[in-house]
Amino acid sequence: MWARIWAFLDWSFFGPASTREGTLGLSLRVLRYPYAVIRDLSRGDINLRAMGLVYTTLLSIIPLVAFSFAILKIFGAHRDLEPIVYEFFRPVGGAAAGELAGRVIKFAARVSSGVVGTVGFTLLAWTLLGTIKKVEDSFNFLWHVDHPRSFVRRIAEYLSLLVVGPLLLVGFIGLSHAALASGAMQEVARLPLLDRVTAAGIRLAPYAMVTAFFTGLYMFIPNTRVHWRPALIGALVGGVLWAAVGKMFTAFVVYSTRLTIVYAGFAFVVAALLWTYFGWLILLAGAQLSFYIQNPAYLRLGLQELRLSSVELEQLALKLLYFVGRTHVNGDKRWTVSRLATELGLPGIAVAQLSASFERAGLLIVTEADELVPARDIGRIGVCEILEIARNQRSGHVTPKNVTIPPVDRLLAAIDEARRSRCGDLTLRDLVEEAPRPALTLASRRD
Repeated sequence: MWARIWAFLDWSFFGPASTREGTLGLSLRVLRYPYAVIRDLSRGDINLRAMGLVYTTLLSIIPLVAFSFAILKIFGAHRDLEPIVYEFFRPVGGAAAGELAGRVIKFAARVSSGVVGTVGFTLLAWTLLGTIKKVEDSFNFLWHVDHPRSFVRRIAEYLSLLVVGPLLLVGFIGLSHAALASGAMQEVARLPLLDRVTAAGIRLAPYAMVTAFFTGLYMFIPNTRVHWRPALIGALVGGVLWAAVGKMFTAFVVYSTRLTIVYAGFAFVVAALLWTYFGWLILLAGAQLSFYIQNPAYLRLGLQELRLSSVELEQLALKLLYFVGRTHVNGDKRWTVSRLATELGLPGIAVAQLSASFERAGLLIVTEADELVPARDIGRIGVCEILEIARNQRSGHVTPKNVTIPPVDRLLAAIDEARRSRCGDLTLRDLVEEAPRPALTLASRRD
């Protein structure tokens, strides 16, 4: 039943109706984005990663706050850290949030004072770096990134983030407090209309901070280039969801008596775990939305593994090298993987994987700017060679046993020989320089 429902929704948002002009077609194309995120959430991969991050958050929250506490203590701003921790736990409830924030700050102060010793602090720091790596792995999974950062680059960037992040956050809060406490601002705030604007700004400040924080994570955590517009849109949606879900969760905790009856004194701990899970789920959902906005070709595929048939692989291989070869001959702007994927209407991973195969075979060069350039003269790149590379791609997971069956082997050899005979000496240059045939008109068909 559920399979039929999802198939119907998929047909509705990606079928013929979505290609029409007018309000209906535009609405369906816009609604593809929330539909794709909800579909991915229903399949469970994002939920499992959010659950795993809850566990790592429990292990790393003390070292994270302790590291920030130690850095801010140098500048005398360590007292500004408690309101930030309280803001994270605020949906759990006023009294419970205050108790959790107080305990975390107390433990962090002990750790930063050297109570745990050098070995203990090293283990906590290693736990913190491992947590950030798991966050990066989750973002790379959503962005279809196969290669994470190198170990050296990871350590350097993570340490920079841990040092600069708390300073920027507390600096922003300090400047905001200084601006609101200034005499000129107080005089302006006394005006009737601006008084309301100031009050509204103060209420919206936490959500603006969450949106800015999400935007930074979406742009810098994945090991790929993320444009600021998709990151900002995903962060805005994530910030709105954070506020809405936070209010609903607070109401649930306040008005739910079963949680207190069952868990007694541990009720606020259970509530904190649940809110941490919802927080990671919202953060990952926003990251998924930002990915789809930057890569709309993945909307229909989602998080599923891309599978192309042999015919589709051969067609993609010939079209890919045809576009690259024609651009090389005409001197036009070079194709990138993303532009070529958009032109062919395929997810970028399909073009990227095949481009990597051609690069290993010495047919293409993928530059640092992700541009595709022929690795040698296109007059020496045979069409038969292109097809052979496309047909002989292997997953690398399984090595089949070579079983000799004479009738089957003879048939396959005959098929290969027929293909080579048909391609002959045809090269990529022959394809690129072939003059287009005139269109078949009605008069010629009558003749």
